[in-house]
This record gives sequence, C-alpha cells and structure tokens, in this order.
Amino acid sequence: MSNSNFQVPILHQASTAIASLRIAQLWRYPVKSLLGERLPTVLLVDDGIEGDRMWGIQDRRDGRILTARREPRLLFASSRLAASDLPVITLPDGQEIAGTGPVTDAALSAWLGTPVTLVAASESDAASAEYFADATDDASQAIEWTMPKGRFVDAFPILVISAAGLRSGAVAYPAGAWDVRRFRPNILIQLDGEGWTEDAWADRQLSVSSAQLIPRQRCIRCTMVNRAQPGLDTDVNIFKTLHRTQWGHSRNVDPSHETWAHL
Repeated sequence: MSNSNFQVPILHQASTAIASLRIAQLWRYPVKSLLGERLPTVLLVDDGIEGDRMWGIQDRRDGRILTARREPRLLFASSRLAASDLPVITLPDGQEIAGTGPVTDAALSAWLGTPVTLVAASESDAASAEYFADATDDASQAIEWTMPKGRFVDAFPILVISAAGLRSGAVAYPAGAWDVRRFRPNILIQLDGEGWTEDAWADRQLSVSSAQLIPRQRCIRCTMVNRAQPGLDTDVNIFKTLHRTQWGHSRNVDPSHETWAHL
C-alpha cells in the first residue's frame, strides 16, 4: 500500500469533520537521535511504532543517553532495522555496524572519541538525557530529564506533523530549509494550504485505517530543529521562527491500547 495515497479518515471533531487527509510519509528511528528510515508501512503497537527508538547510545562516563542536543554529530549517522530486528548503524564514513556488543561499542566510541555503548531500551531502567534552557544557545544551562521507560522517546511515543505546517514555516522564514527531516516526525500528514491545522487535534481521536491515535499535546521543540545534518546547515532561525509564529506546531500522540495496525 502506498502511503502517499492512503486515505486517513478522521472522526467528527467538535461537529466538524476533517476529511480526505493522506499520509505523506512514515518514519522510524531505531536508534535515538540518529537519522532514521522512511518506510512505506509501519506497525503500530500498544506503545508506539514497532522498532522506533528502541536503542540508544549511552555515555559510559555518566550513564546518560546521548542525543543530538548534547552531541550534534549523531545526526550524521543513520540507523535502520535489519531483517533480524536488530539495528544497523551507518557511520558518516559509510562503515556499517550491526546489533549490540563489543564490536559496535568500539566503533561508536572511536567515532565519537569517548566511551559509549549501544543499549536497548527494553533492557534499561528509565534513562536520563539533557536539553538546553535556551534552544538557540548551546552554552545555556543543560537541564536533565528522565525519559519514559521502554523507549528512548522524549515524552510521547509518536509525533505527527502536517505538510501545511511546514509550508507555514517556509512562508514566515523563506530563507530556511523546512525539510521534514529537521522535525523527526513518525507521521507526516499531507494537507494542502498553510497553517498549523494539527493544533486543533488535541484529545480528539484520529482513525487511521484500523488504528486509533489520540493527540495529547503540542510538541515542545528544542535545539534539534536547528542542528546540521547531511544536506542541511545549522540554522537557529528555524527554532526562532517556530517560537515567534506558532509555539508547538506538531502533535505528540498516544496510540490506542486496543489496536494493532499497519499504517
């Protein structure tokens, strides 16, 4: 099934039906803060998307899970799931390392120049990470928070954004590269026009095939949207534009605990 043609029926919301929405892109990020993989289908399970952010790179000096907030180089490596359901990481030099263990840890440590290990969220206690008090200043105070146990997600298991929202950002700041990769969604909804339409979806049920999604709150953005990655330069004006025009332009969602479904 082509996700670009997949119709997404939305239930009546405050007596207004949102119809004819389409999934434009589906994304999964097996290793936290590395580039992910765009997929034609994903499996929605009771706590998120199967295989999404199930591994993280742990700093052995302090036990924190690294993110591209603290270690921007992470966005120059990518991850995907192999047929064995184990992660395969491609480093910036093209080297591929598969699964966990000493060989993977040695390669990651050599790349980052510090002792790290690839750990599974399923085998870890609730892990800590950091964000900056000022998303435009890496010298600002680093604030620690604890991620939910079971996946290395910041707060919620699924992120939904719309193409209309990205176009709104491009209108407000046309010099910026409003590439979807900056925003790391799981689901990009194709909406015509402009505007942060998804801001009206809080606590309203979205029916996607046989799956049920309930958006819970706006995504609180951080310095990740500013970071450089292949083909994209560092640009703090992306965050500044979001902050100025529409604080929280995307939706974190909880999947229904009753449904397993392919999207």
